[in-house]
Amino acid sequence: MSSIPDTQSILDVLRPVQDPELQKSLVELNMIRNIKATDGQVKFTLVLTTPACPLREFIVEDCQKAVKQLPGVNEVIVDVTAETPQQKTIPDRQGIDGVKNIIAVSSGKGGVGKSTVAVNVAVALAQMGAKVGLIDADIYGPNDPTMLGLADAKVMVQAGQSGEVLEPAFNHGVKLVSMAFLIDKDQPVIWRGPMLNGIIRQFLYQVQWGDLDYLLVDLPPGTGDAQLTLAQAVPMSGVVIVTTPQTVALLDSRKGLKMFQQLGVSVLGIVENMSYFVPPDMPEKKYDIFGSGGGKRTAEELGVPLLGGVPLEMPVREGGDTGVPIVVGAPNSSSAQELKAIAQKIAGRVSVVALA
Repeated sequence: MSSIPDTQSILDVLRPVQDPELQKSLVELNMIRNIKATDGQVKFTLVLTTPACPLREFIVEDCQKAVKQLPGVNEVIVDVTAETPQQKTIPDRQGIDGVKNIIAVSSGKGGVGKSTVAVNVAVALAQMGAKVGLIDADIYGPNDPTMLGLADAKVMVQAGQSGEVLEPAFNHGVKLVSMAFLIDKDQPVIWRGPMLNGIIRQFLYQVQWGDLDYLLVDLPPGTGDAQLTLAQAVPMSGVVIVTTPQTVALLDSRKGLKMFQQLGVSVLGIVENMSYFVPPDMPEKKYDIFGSGGGKRTAEELGVPLLGGVPLEMPVREGGDTGVPIVVGAPNSSSAQELKAIAQKIAGRVSVVALA
């Protein structure tokens, strides 16, 4: 009869196995739990820092290899779950009850597809098992409801302990609030900065968000009131900068990136949207309509990660217009696969910032 390894022996062989993002031992991070050993079998729970972990399979495989080194162990069963870490508190900035991480999605200029990236990343994170919310903070041009298939939705206003609170709309696994829910379809928002500041704070603090792993904030382009309000109001896990390879877009994206750094917000990385065009009738071909490699060069020059490059494909635009994001409508397309990978990298970067 083979010997049954004790818990300490199992932890000892697992100690060299690291989380690739955090570069720390799984054991030291308390990611190995509920160890049970029987004759020939070891079973335990692996608690990852995000449901969107891109290296989940590799970590499980490394754990199984390590434990099988023990004498008499023939089978290793790993139950995988996730506990998203809470972002760090910052003095003079008020967090949101139940919301673990607030992530801004920003751009230096308009027209680079920032909202497309924000919506698809939010949906991709939800598909992977995370609890996700999205604030459409582009008050003057709110488009996220259309992109999420919520153009006709209406948010409920309820009485709360500190006044009226909004019940967010919900679709594709994502909770959403937007100025579009509060005004008529063709009604312009003609506001000065203080009113903008007020509505963004309402979207942050007077919404029934519930428990969220990630709250994404889709900001308007530029470096103005909305960016300042967000950065000075709440502790943020970081910001994602969206650009295209075009020189004028990159110039503006650098300004936006520098602004957040000056405000003490971590830059999670750069997303290069519209990296290249893929003709629908010739999917094997690529055309660099807006230039080539600009996002990579900018990321290298500024010392931040390039999170990915999303190709320009017709289904991306079609999905935004019809309210079916491409990660839902065409999940096997090149754009959807890249957006899912970007979502995973963002989640990984958030964990690194939270546990640093």
